[in-house]
Amino acid sequence: MTSTALQESRRTVPRGLGVVLAAVGIPTFMVTLDNLVVTNALPVIKHELNASLSDLQWFVNAYTLAFAALLLTAAAIGDRLGRRRMFLAGITLFTLASAVCALATEPWMLTGARAIQGIGAAAVMPLSLTLLADAVPERQRSAAIGIWGGISGLGVAVGPVVGGAVVDGLNWQWIFWLNVPVGVVAVVLAARVLTESTGTAKRLDLLGFVLATAGVLSVVWGVVHGADDGWTSAGVLGTLIAGGVLLAAFLGWERRTAAPMLPLRLFAVRSFSIVNVLAFTFAVGVFGSVFLLAQYFQVVQGFTPFQSGVRTLPWTAAPLVVAPIAGLIVDRVGARTLIVTGQVFLATALAWIAVITTATTQYGELVAPFVLAGVGMGLTFAPSASVVMDSASEADRGVASGTNNTIREVGVAMGVAVLASVFASAGSYGSPTQYVDGLVPAVWTGAAVVAAGAVVGLLLPGRRRSAGH
Repeated sequence: MTSTALQESRRTVPRGLGVVLAAVGIPTFMVTLDNLVVTNALPVIKHELNASLSDLQWFVNAYTLAFAALLLTAAAIGDRLGRRRMFLAGITLFTLASAVCALATEPWMLTGARAIQGIGAAAVMPLSLTLLADAVPERQRSAAIGIWGGISGLGVAVGPVVGGAVVDGLNWQWIFWLNVPVGVVAVVLAARVLTESTGTAKRLDLLGFVLATAGVLSVVWGVVHGADDGWTSAGVLGTLIAGGVLLAAFLGWERRTAAPMLPLRLFAVRSFSIVNVLAFTFAVGVFGSVFLLAQYFQVVQGFTPFQSGVRTLPWTAAPLVVAPIAGLIVDRVGARTLIVTGQVFLATALAWIAVITTATTQYGELVAPFVLAGVGMGLTFAPSASVVMDSASEADRGVASGTNNTIREVGVAMGVAVLASVFASAGSYGSPTQYVDGLVPAVWTGAAVVAAGAVVGLLLPGRRRSAGH
């Protein structure tokens, strides 16, 4: 046995659930936080970097697209070279890129650094769930995934709050500087606590990676620029068509290659197919809406970033409470019931917000729909993760988790692009009234997308049937 193997064997001593959750949860919180941590800082960054609406979208989408593009590849490399090793590399890259974000002085610099952050995050998110599932006994798995879902959900939800607080108390650069010491602690903790594991070694699907990345990037670029450049302009129409062709070629290649990046056989399991459709519609509707709603209190009502973040707390605090409870009861109640209920709550909340939002809406009127939206998010995260884990074999859990996260991150990027285009077609940043003119139809669009997902969710297998059928 080599010295490395001896070192790894010594790490097989069981660890407590709390310390394992900390080892995977801190990095997970950090990378999910950065999905939307810039949203409440966007008006300030827009002013300081002289950024356009397209720039603002790319500050979010550069991260989510790089995240989405590398998730499956990172999971595959982790299966091959070691999940713990890849997890540590992802945290390190994310931490270094955060420092580069803080040093950006031009929009393109921040966009590029955010993309590098996303690459690091891609190695953290799917492997954190796989490492957690491997580290806890099966009897604790649903509860552990529930807590993990609460951590990841909270990271996404409180991003605008944390971003607003940091911008008000310091400046927008500190949104990223704060990741550096946290990242250092996360690397040390994960290295000491987590044990190494591998999956089925296979050849990397580089052609599939290139086709999928180019296809998604082309589609999102076309949607982002459609409102400004015209949907029938050569550049927009050309990139949309090219994206569609590339994605079709990707699916064709994945069907034929012996070692696909995205094993299409996973989608033969009904529960896996449905939960991934739901991940997409949820991300499009919710995060596209959040991108615009997070700016509403500043642009329309003149609050500071921190004051705006505090006003979102009824939404952002709910998943912290609801997601762990959902994880604890999912085996008794059934994932379908929890997920569909969550989507109905979210669609109702977004429609409610769209109905009552004006330039003079009082904050108290928004509290109830914000709470409803937060409960809906909490009911979604953990049961969805449980369905993904239960619908795949142990060897496929890494790629299954990566696929689900990829689809959700593509949904975030598409949601920001589509709803921002709806916003730009009907309104602008010119005045509070013009902002609301664009915000309301955009949020209605988000509500419709989430409602469609709720209908699809009814096709999930019921509680009495196996999650894998």
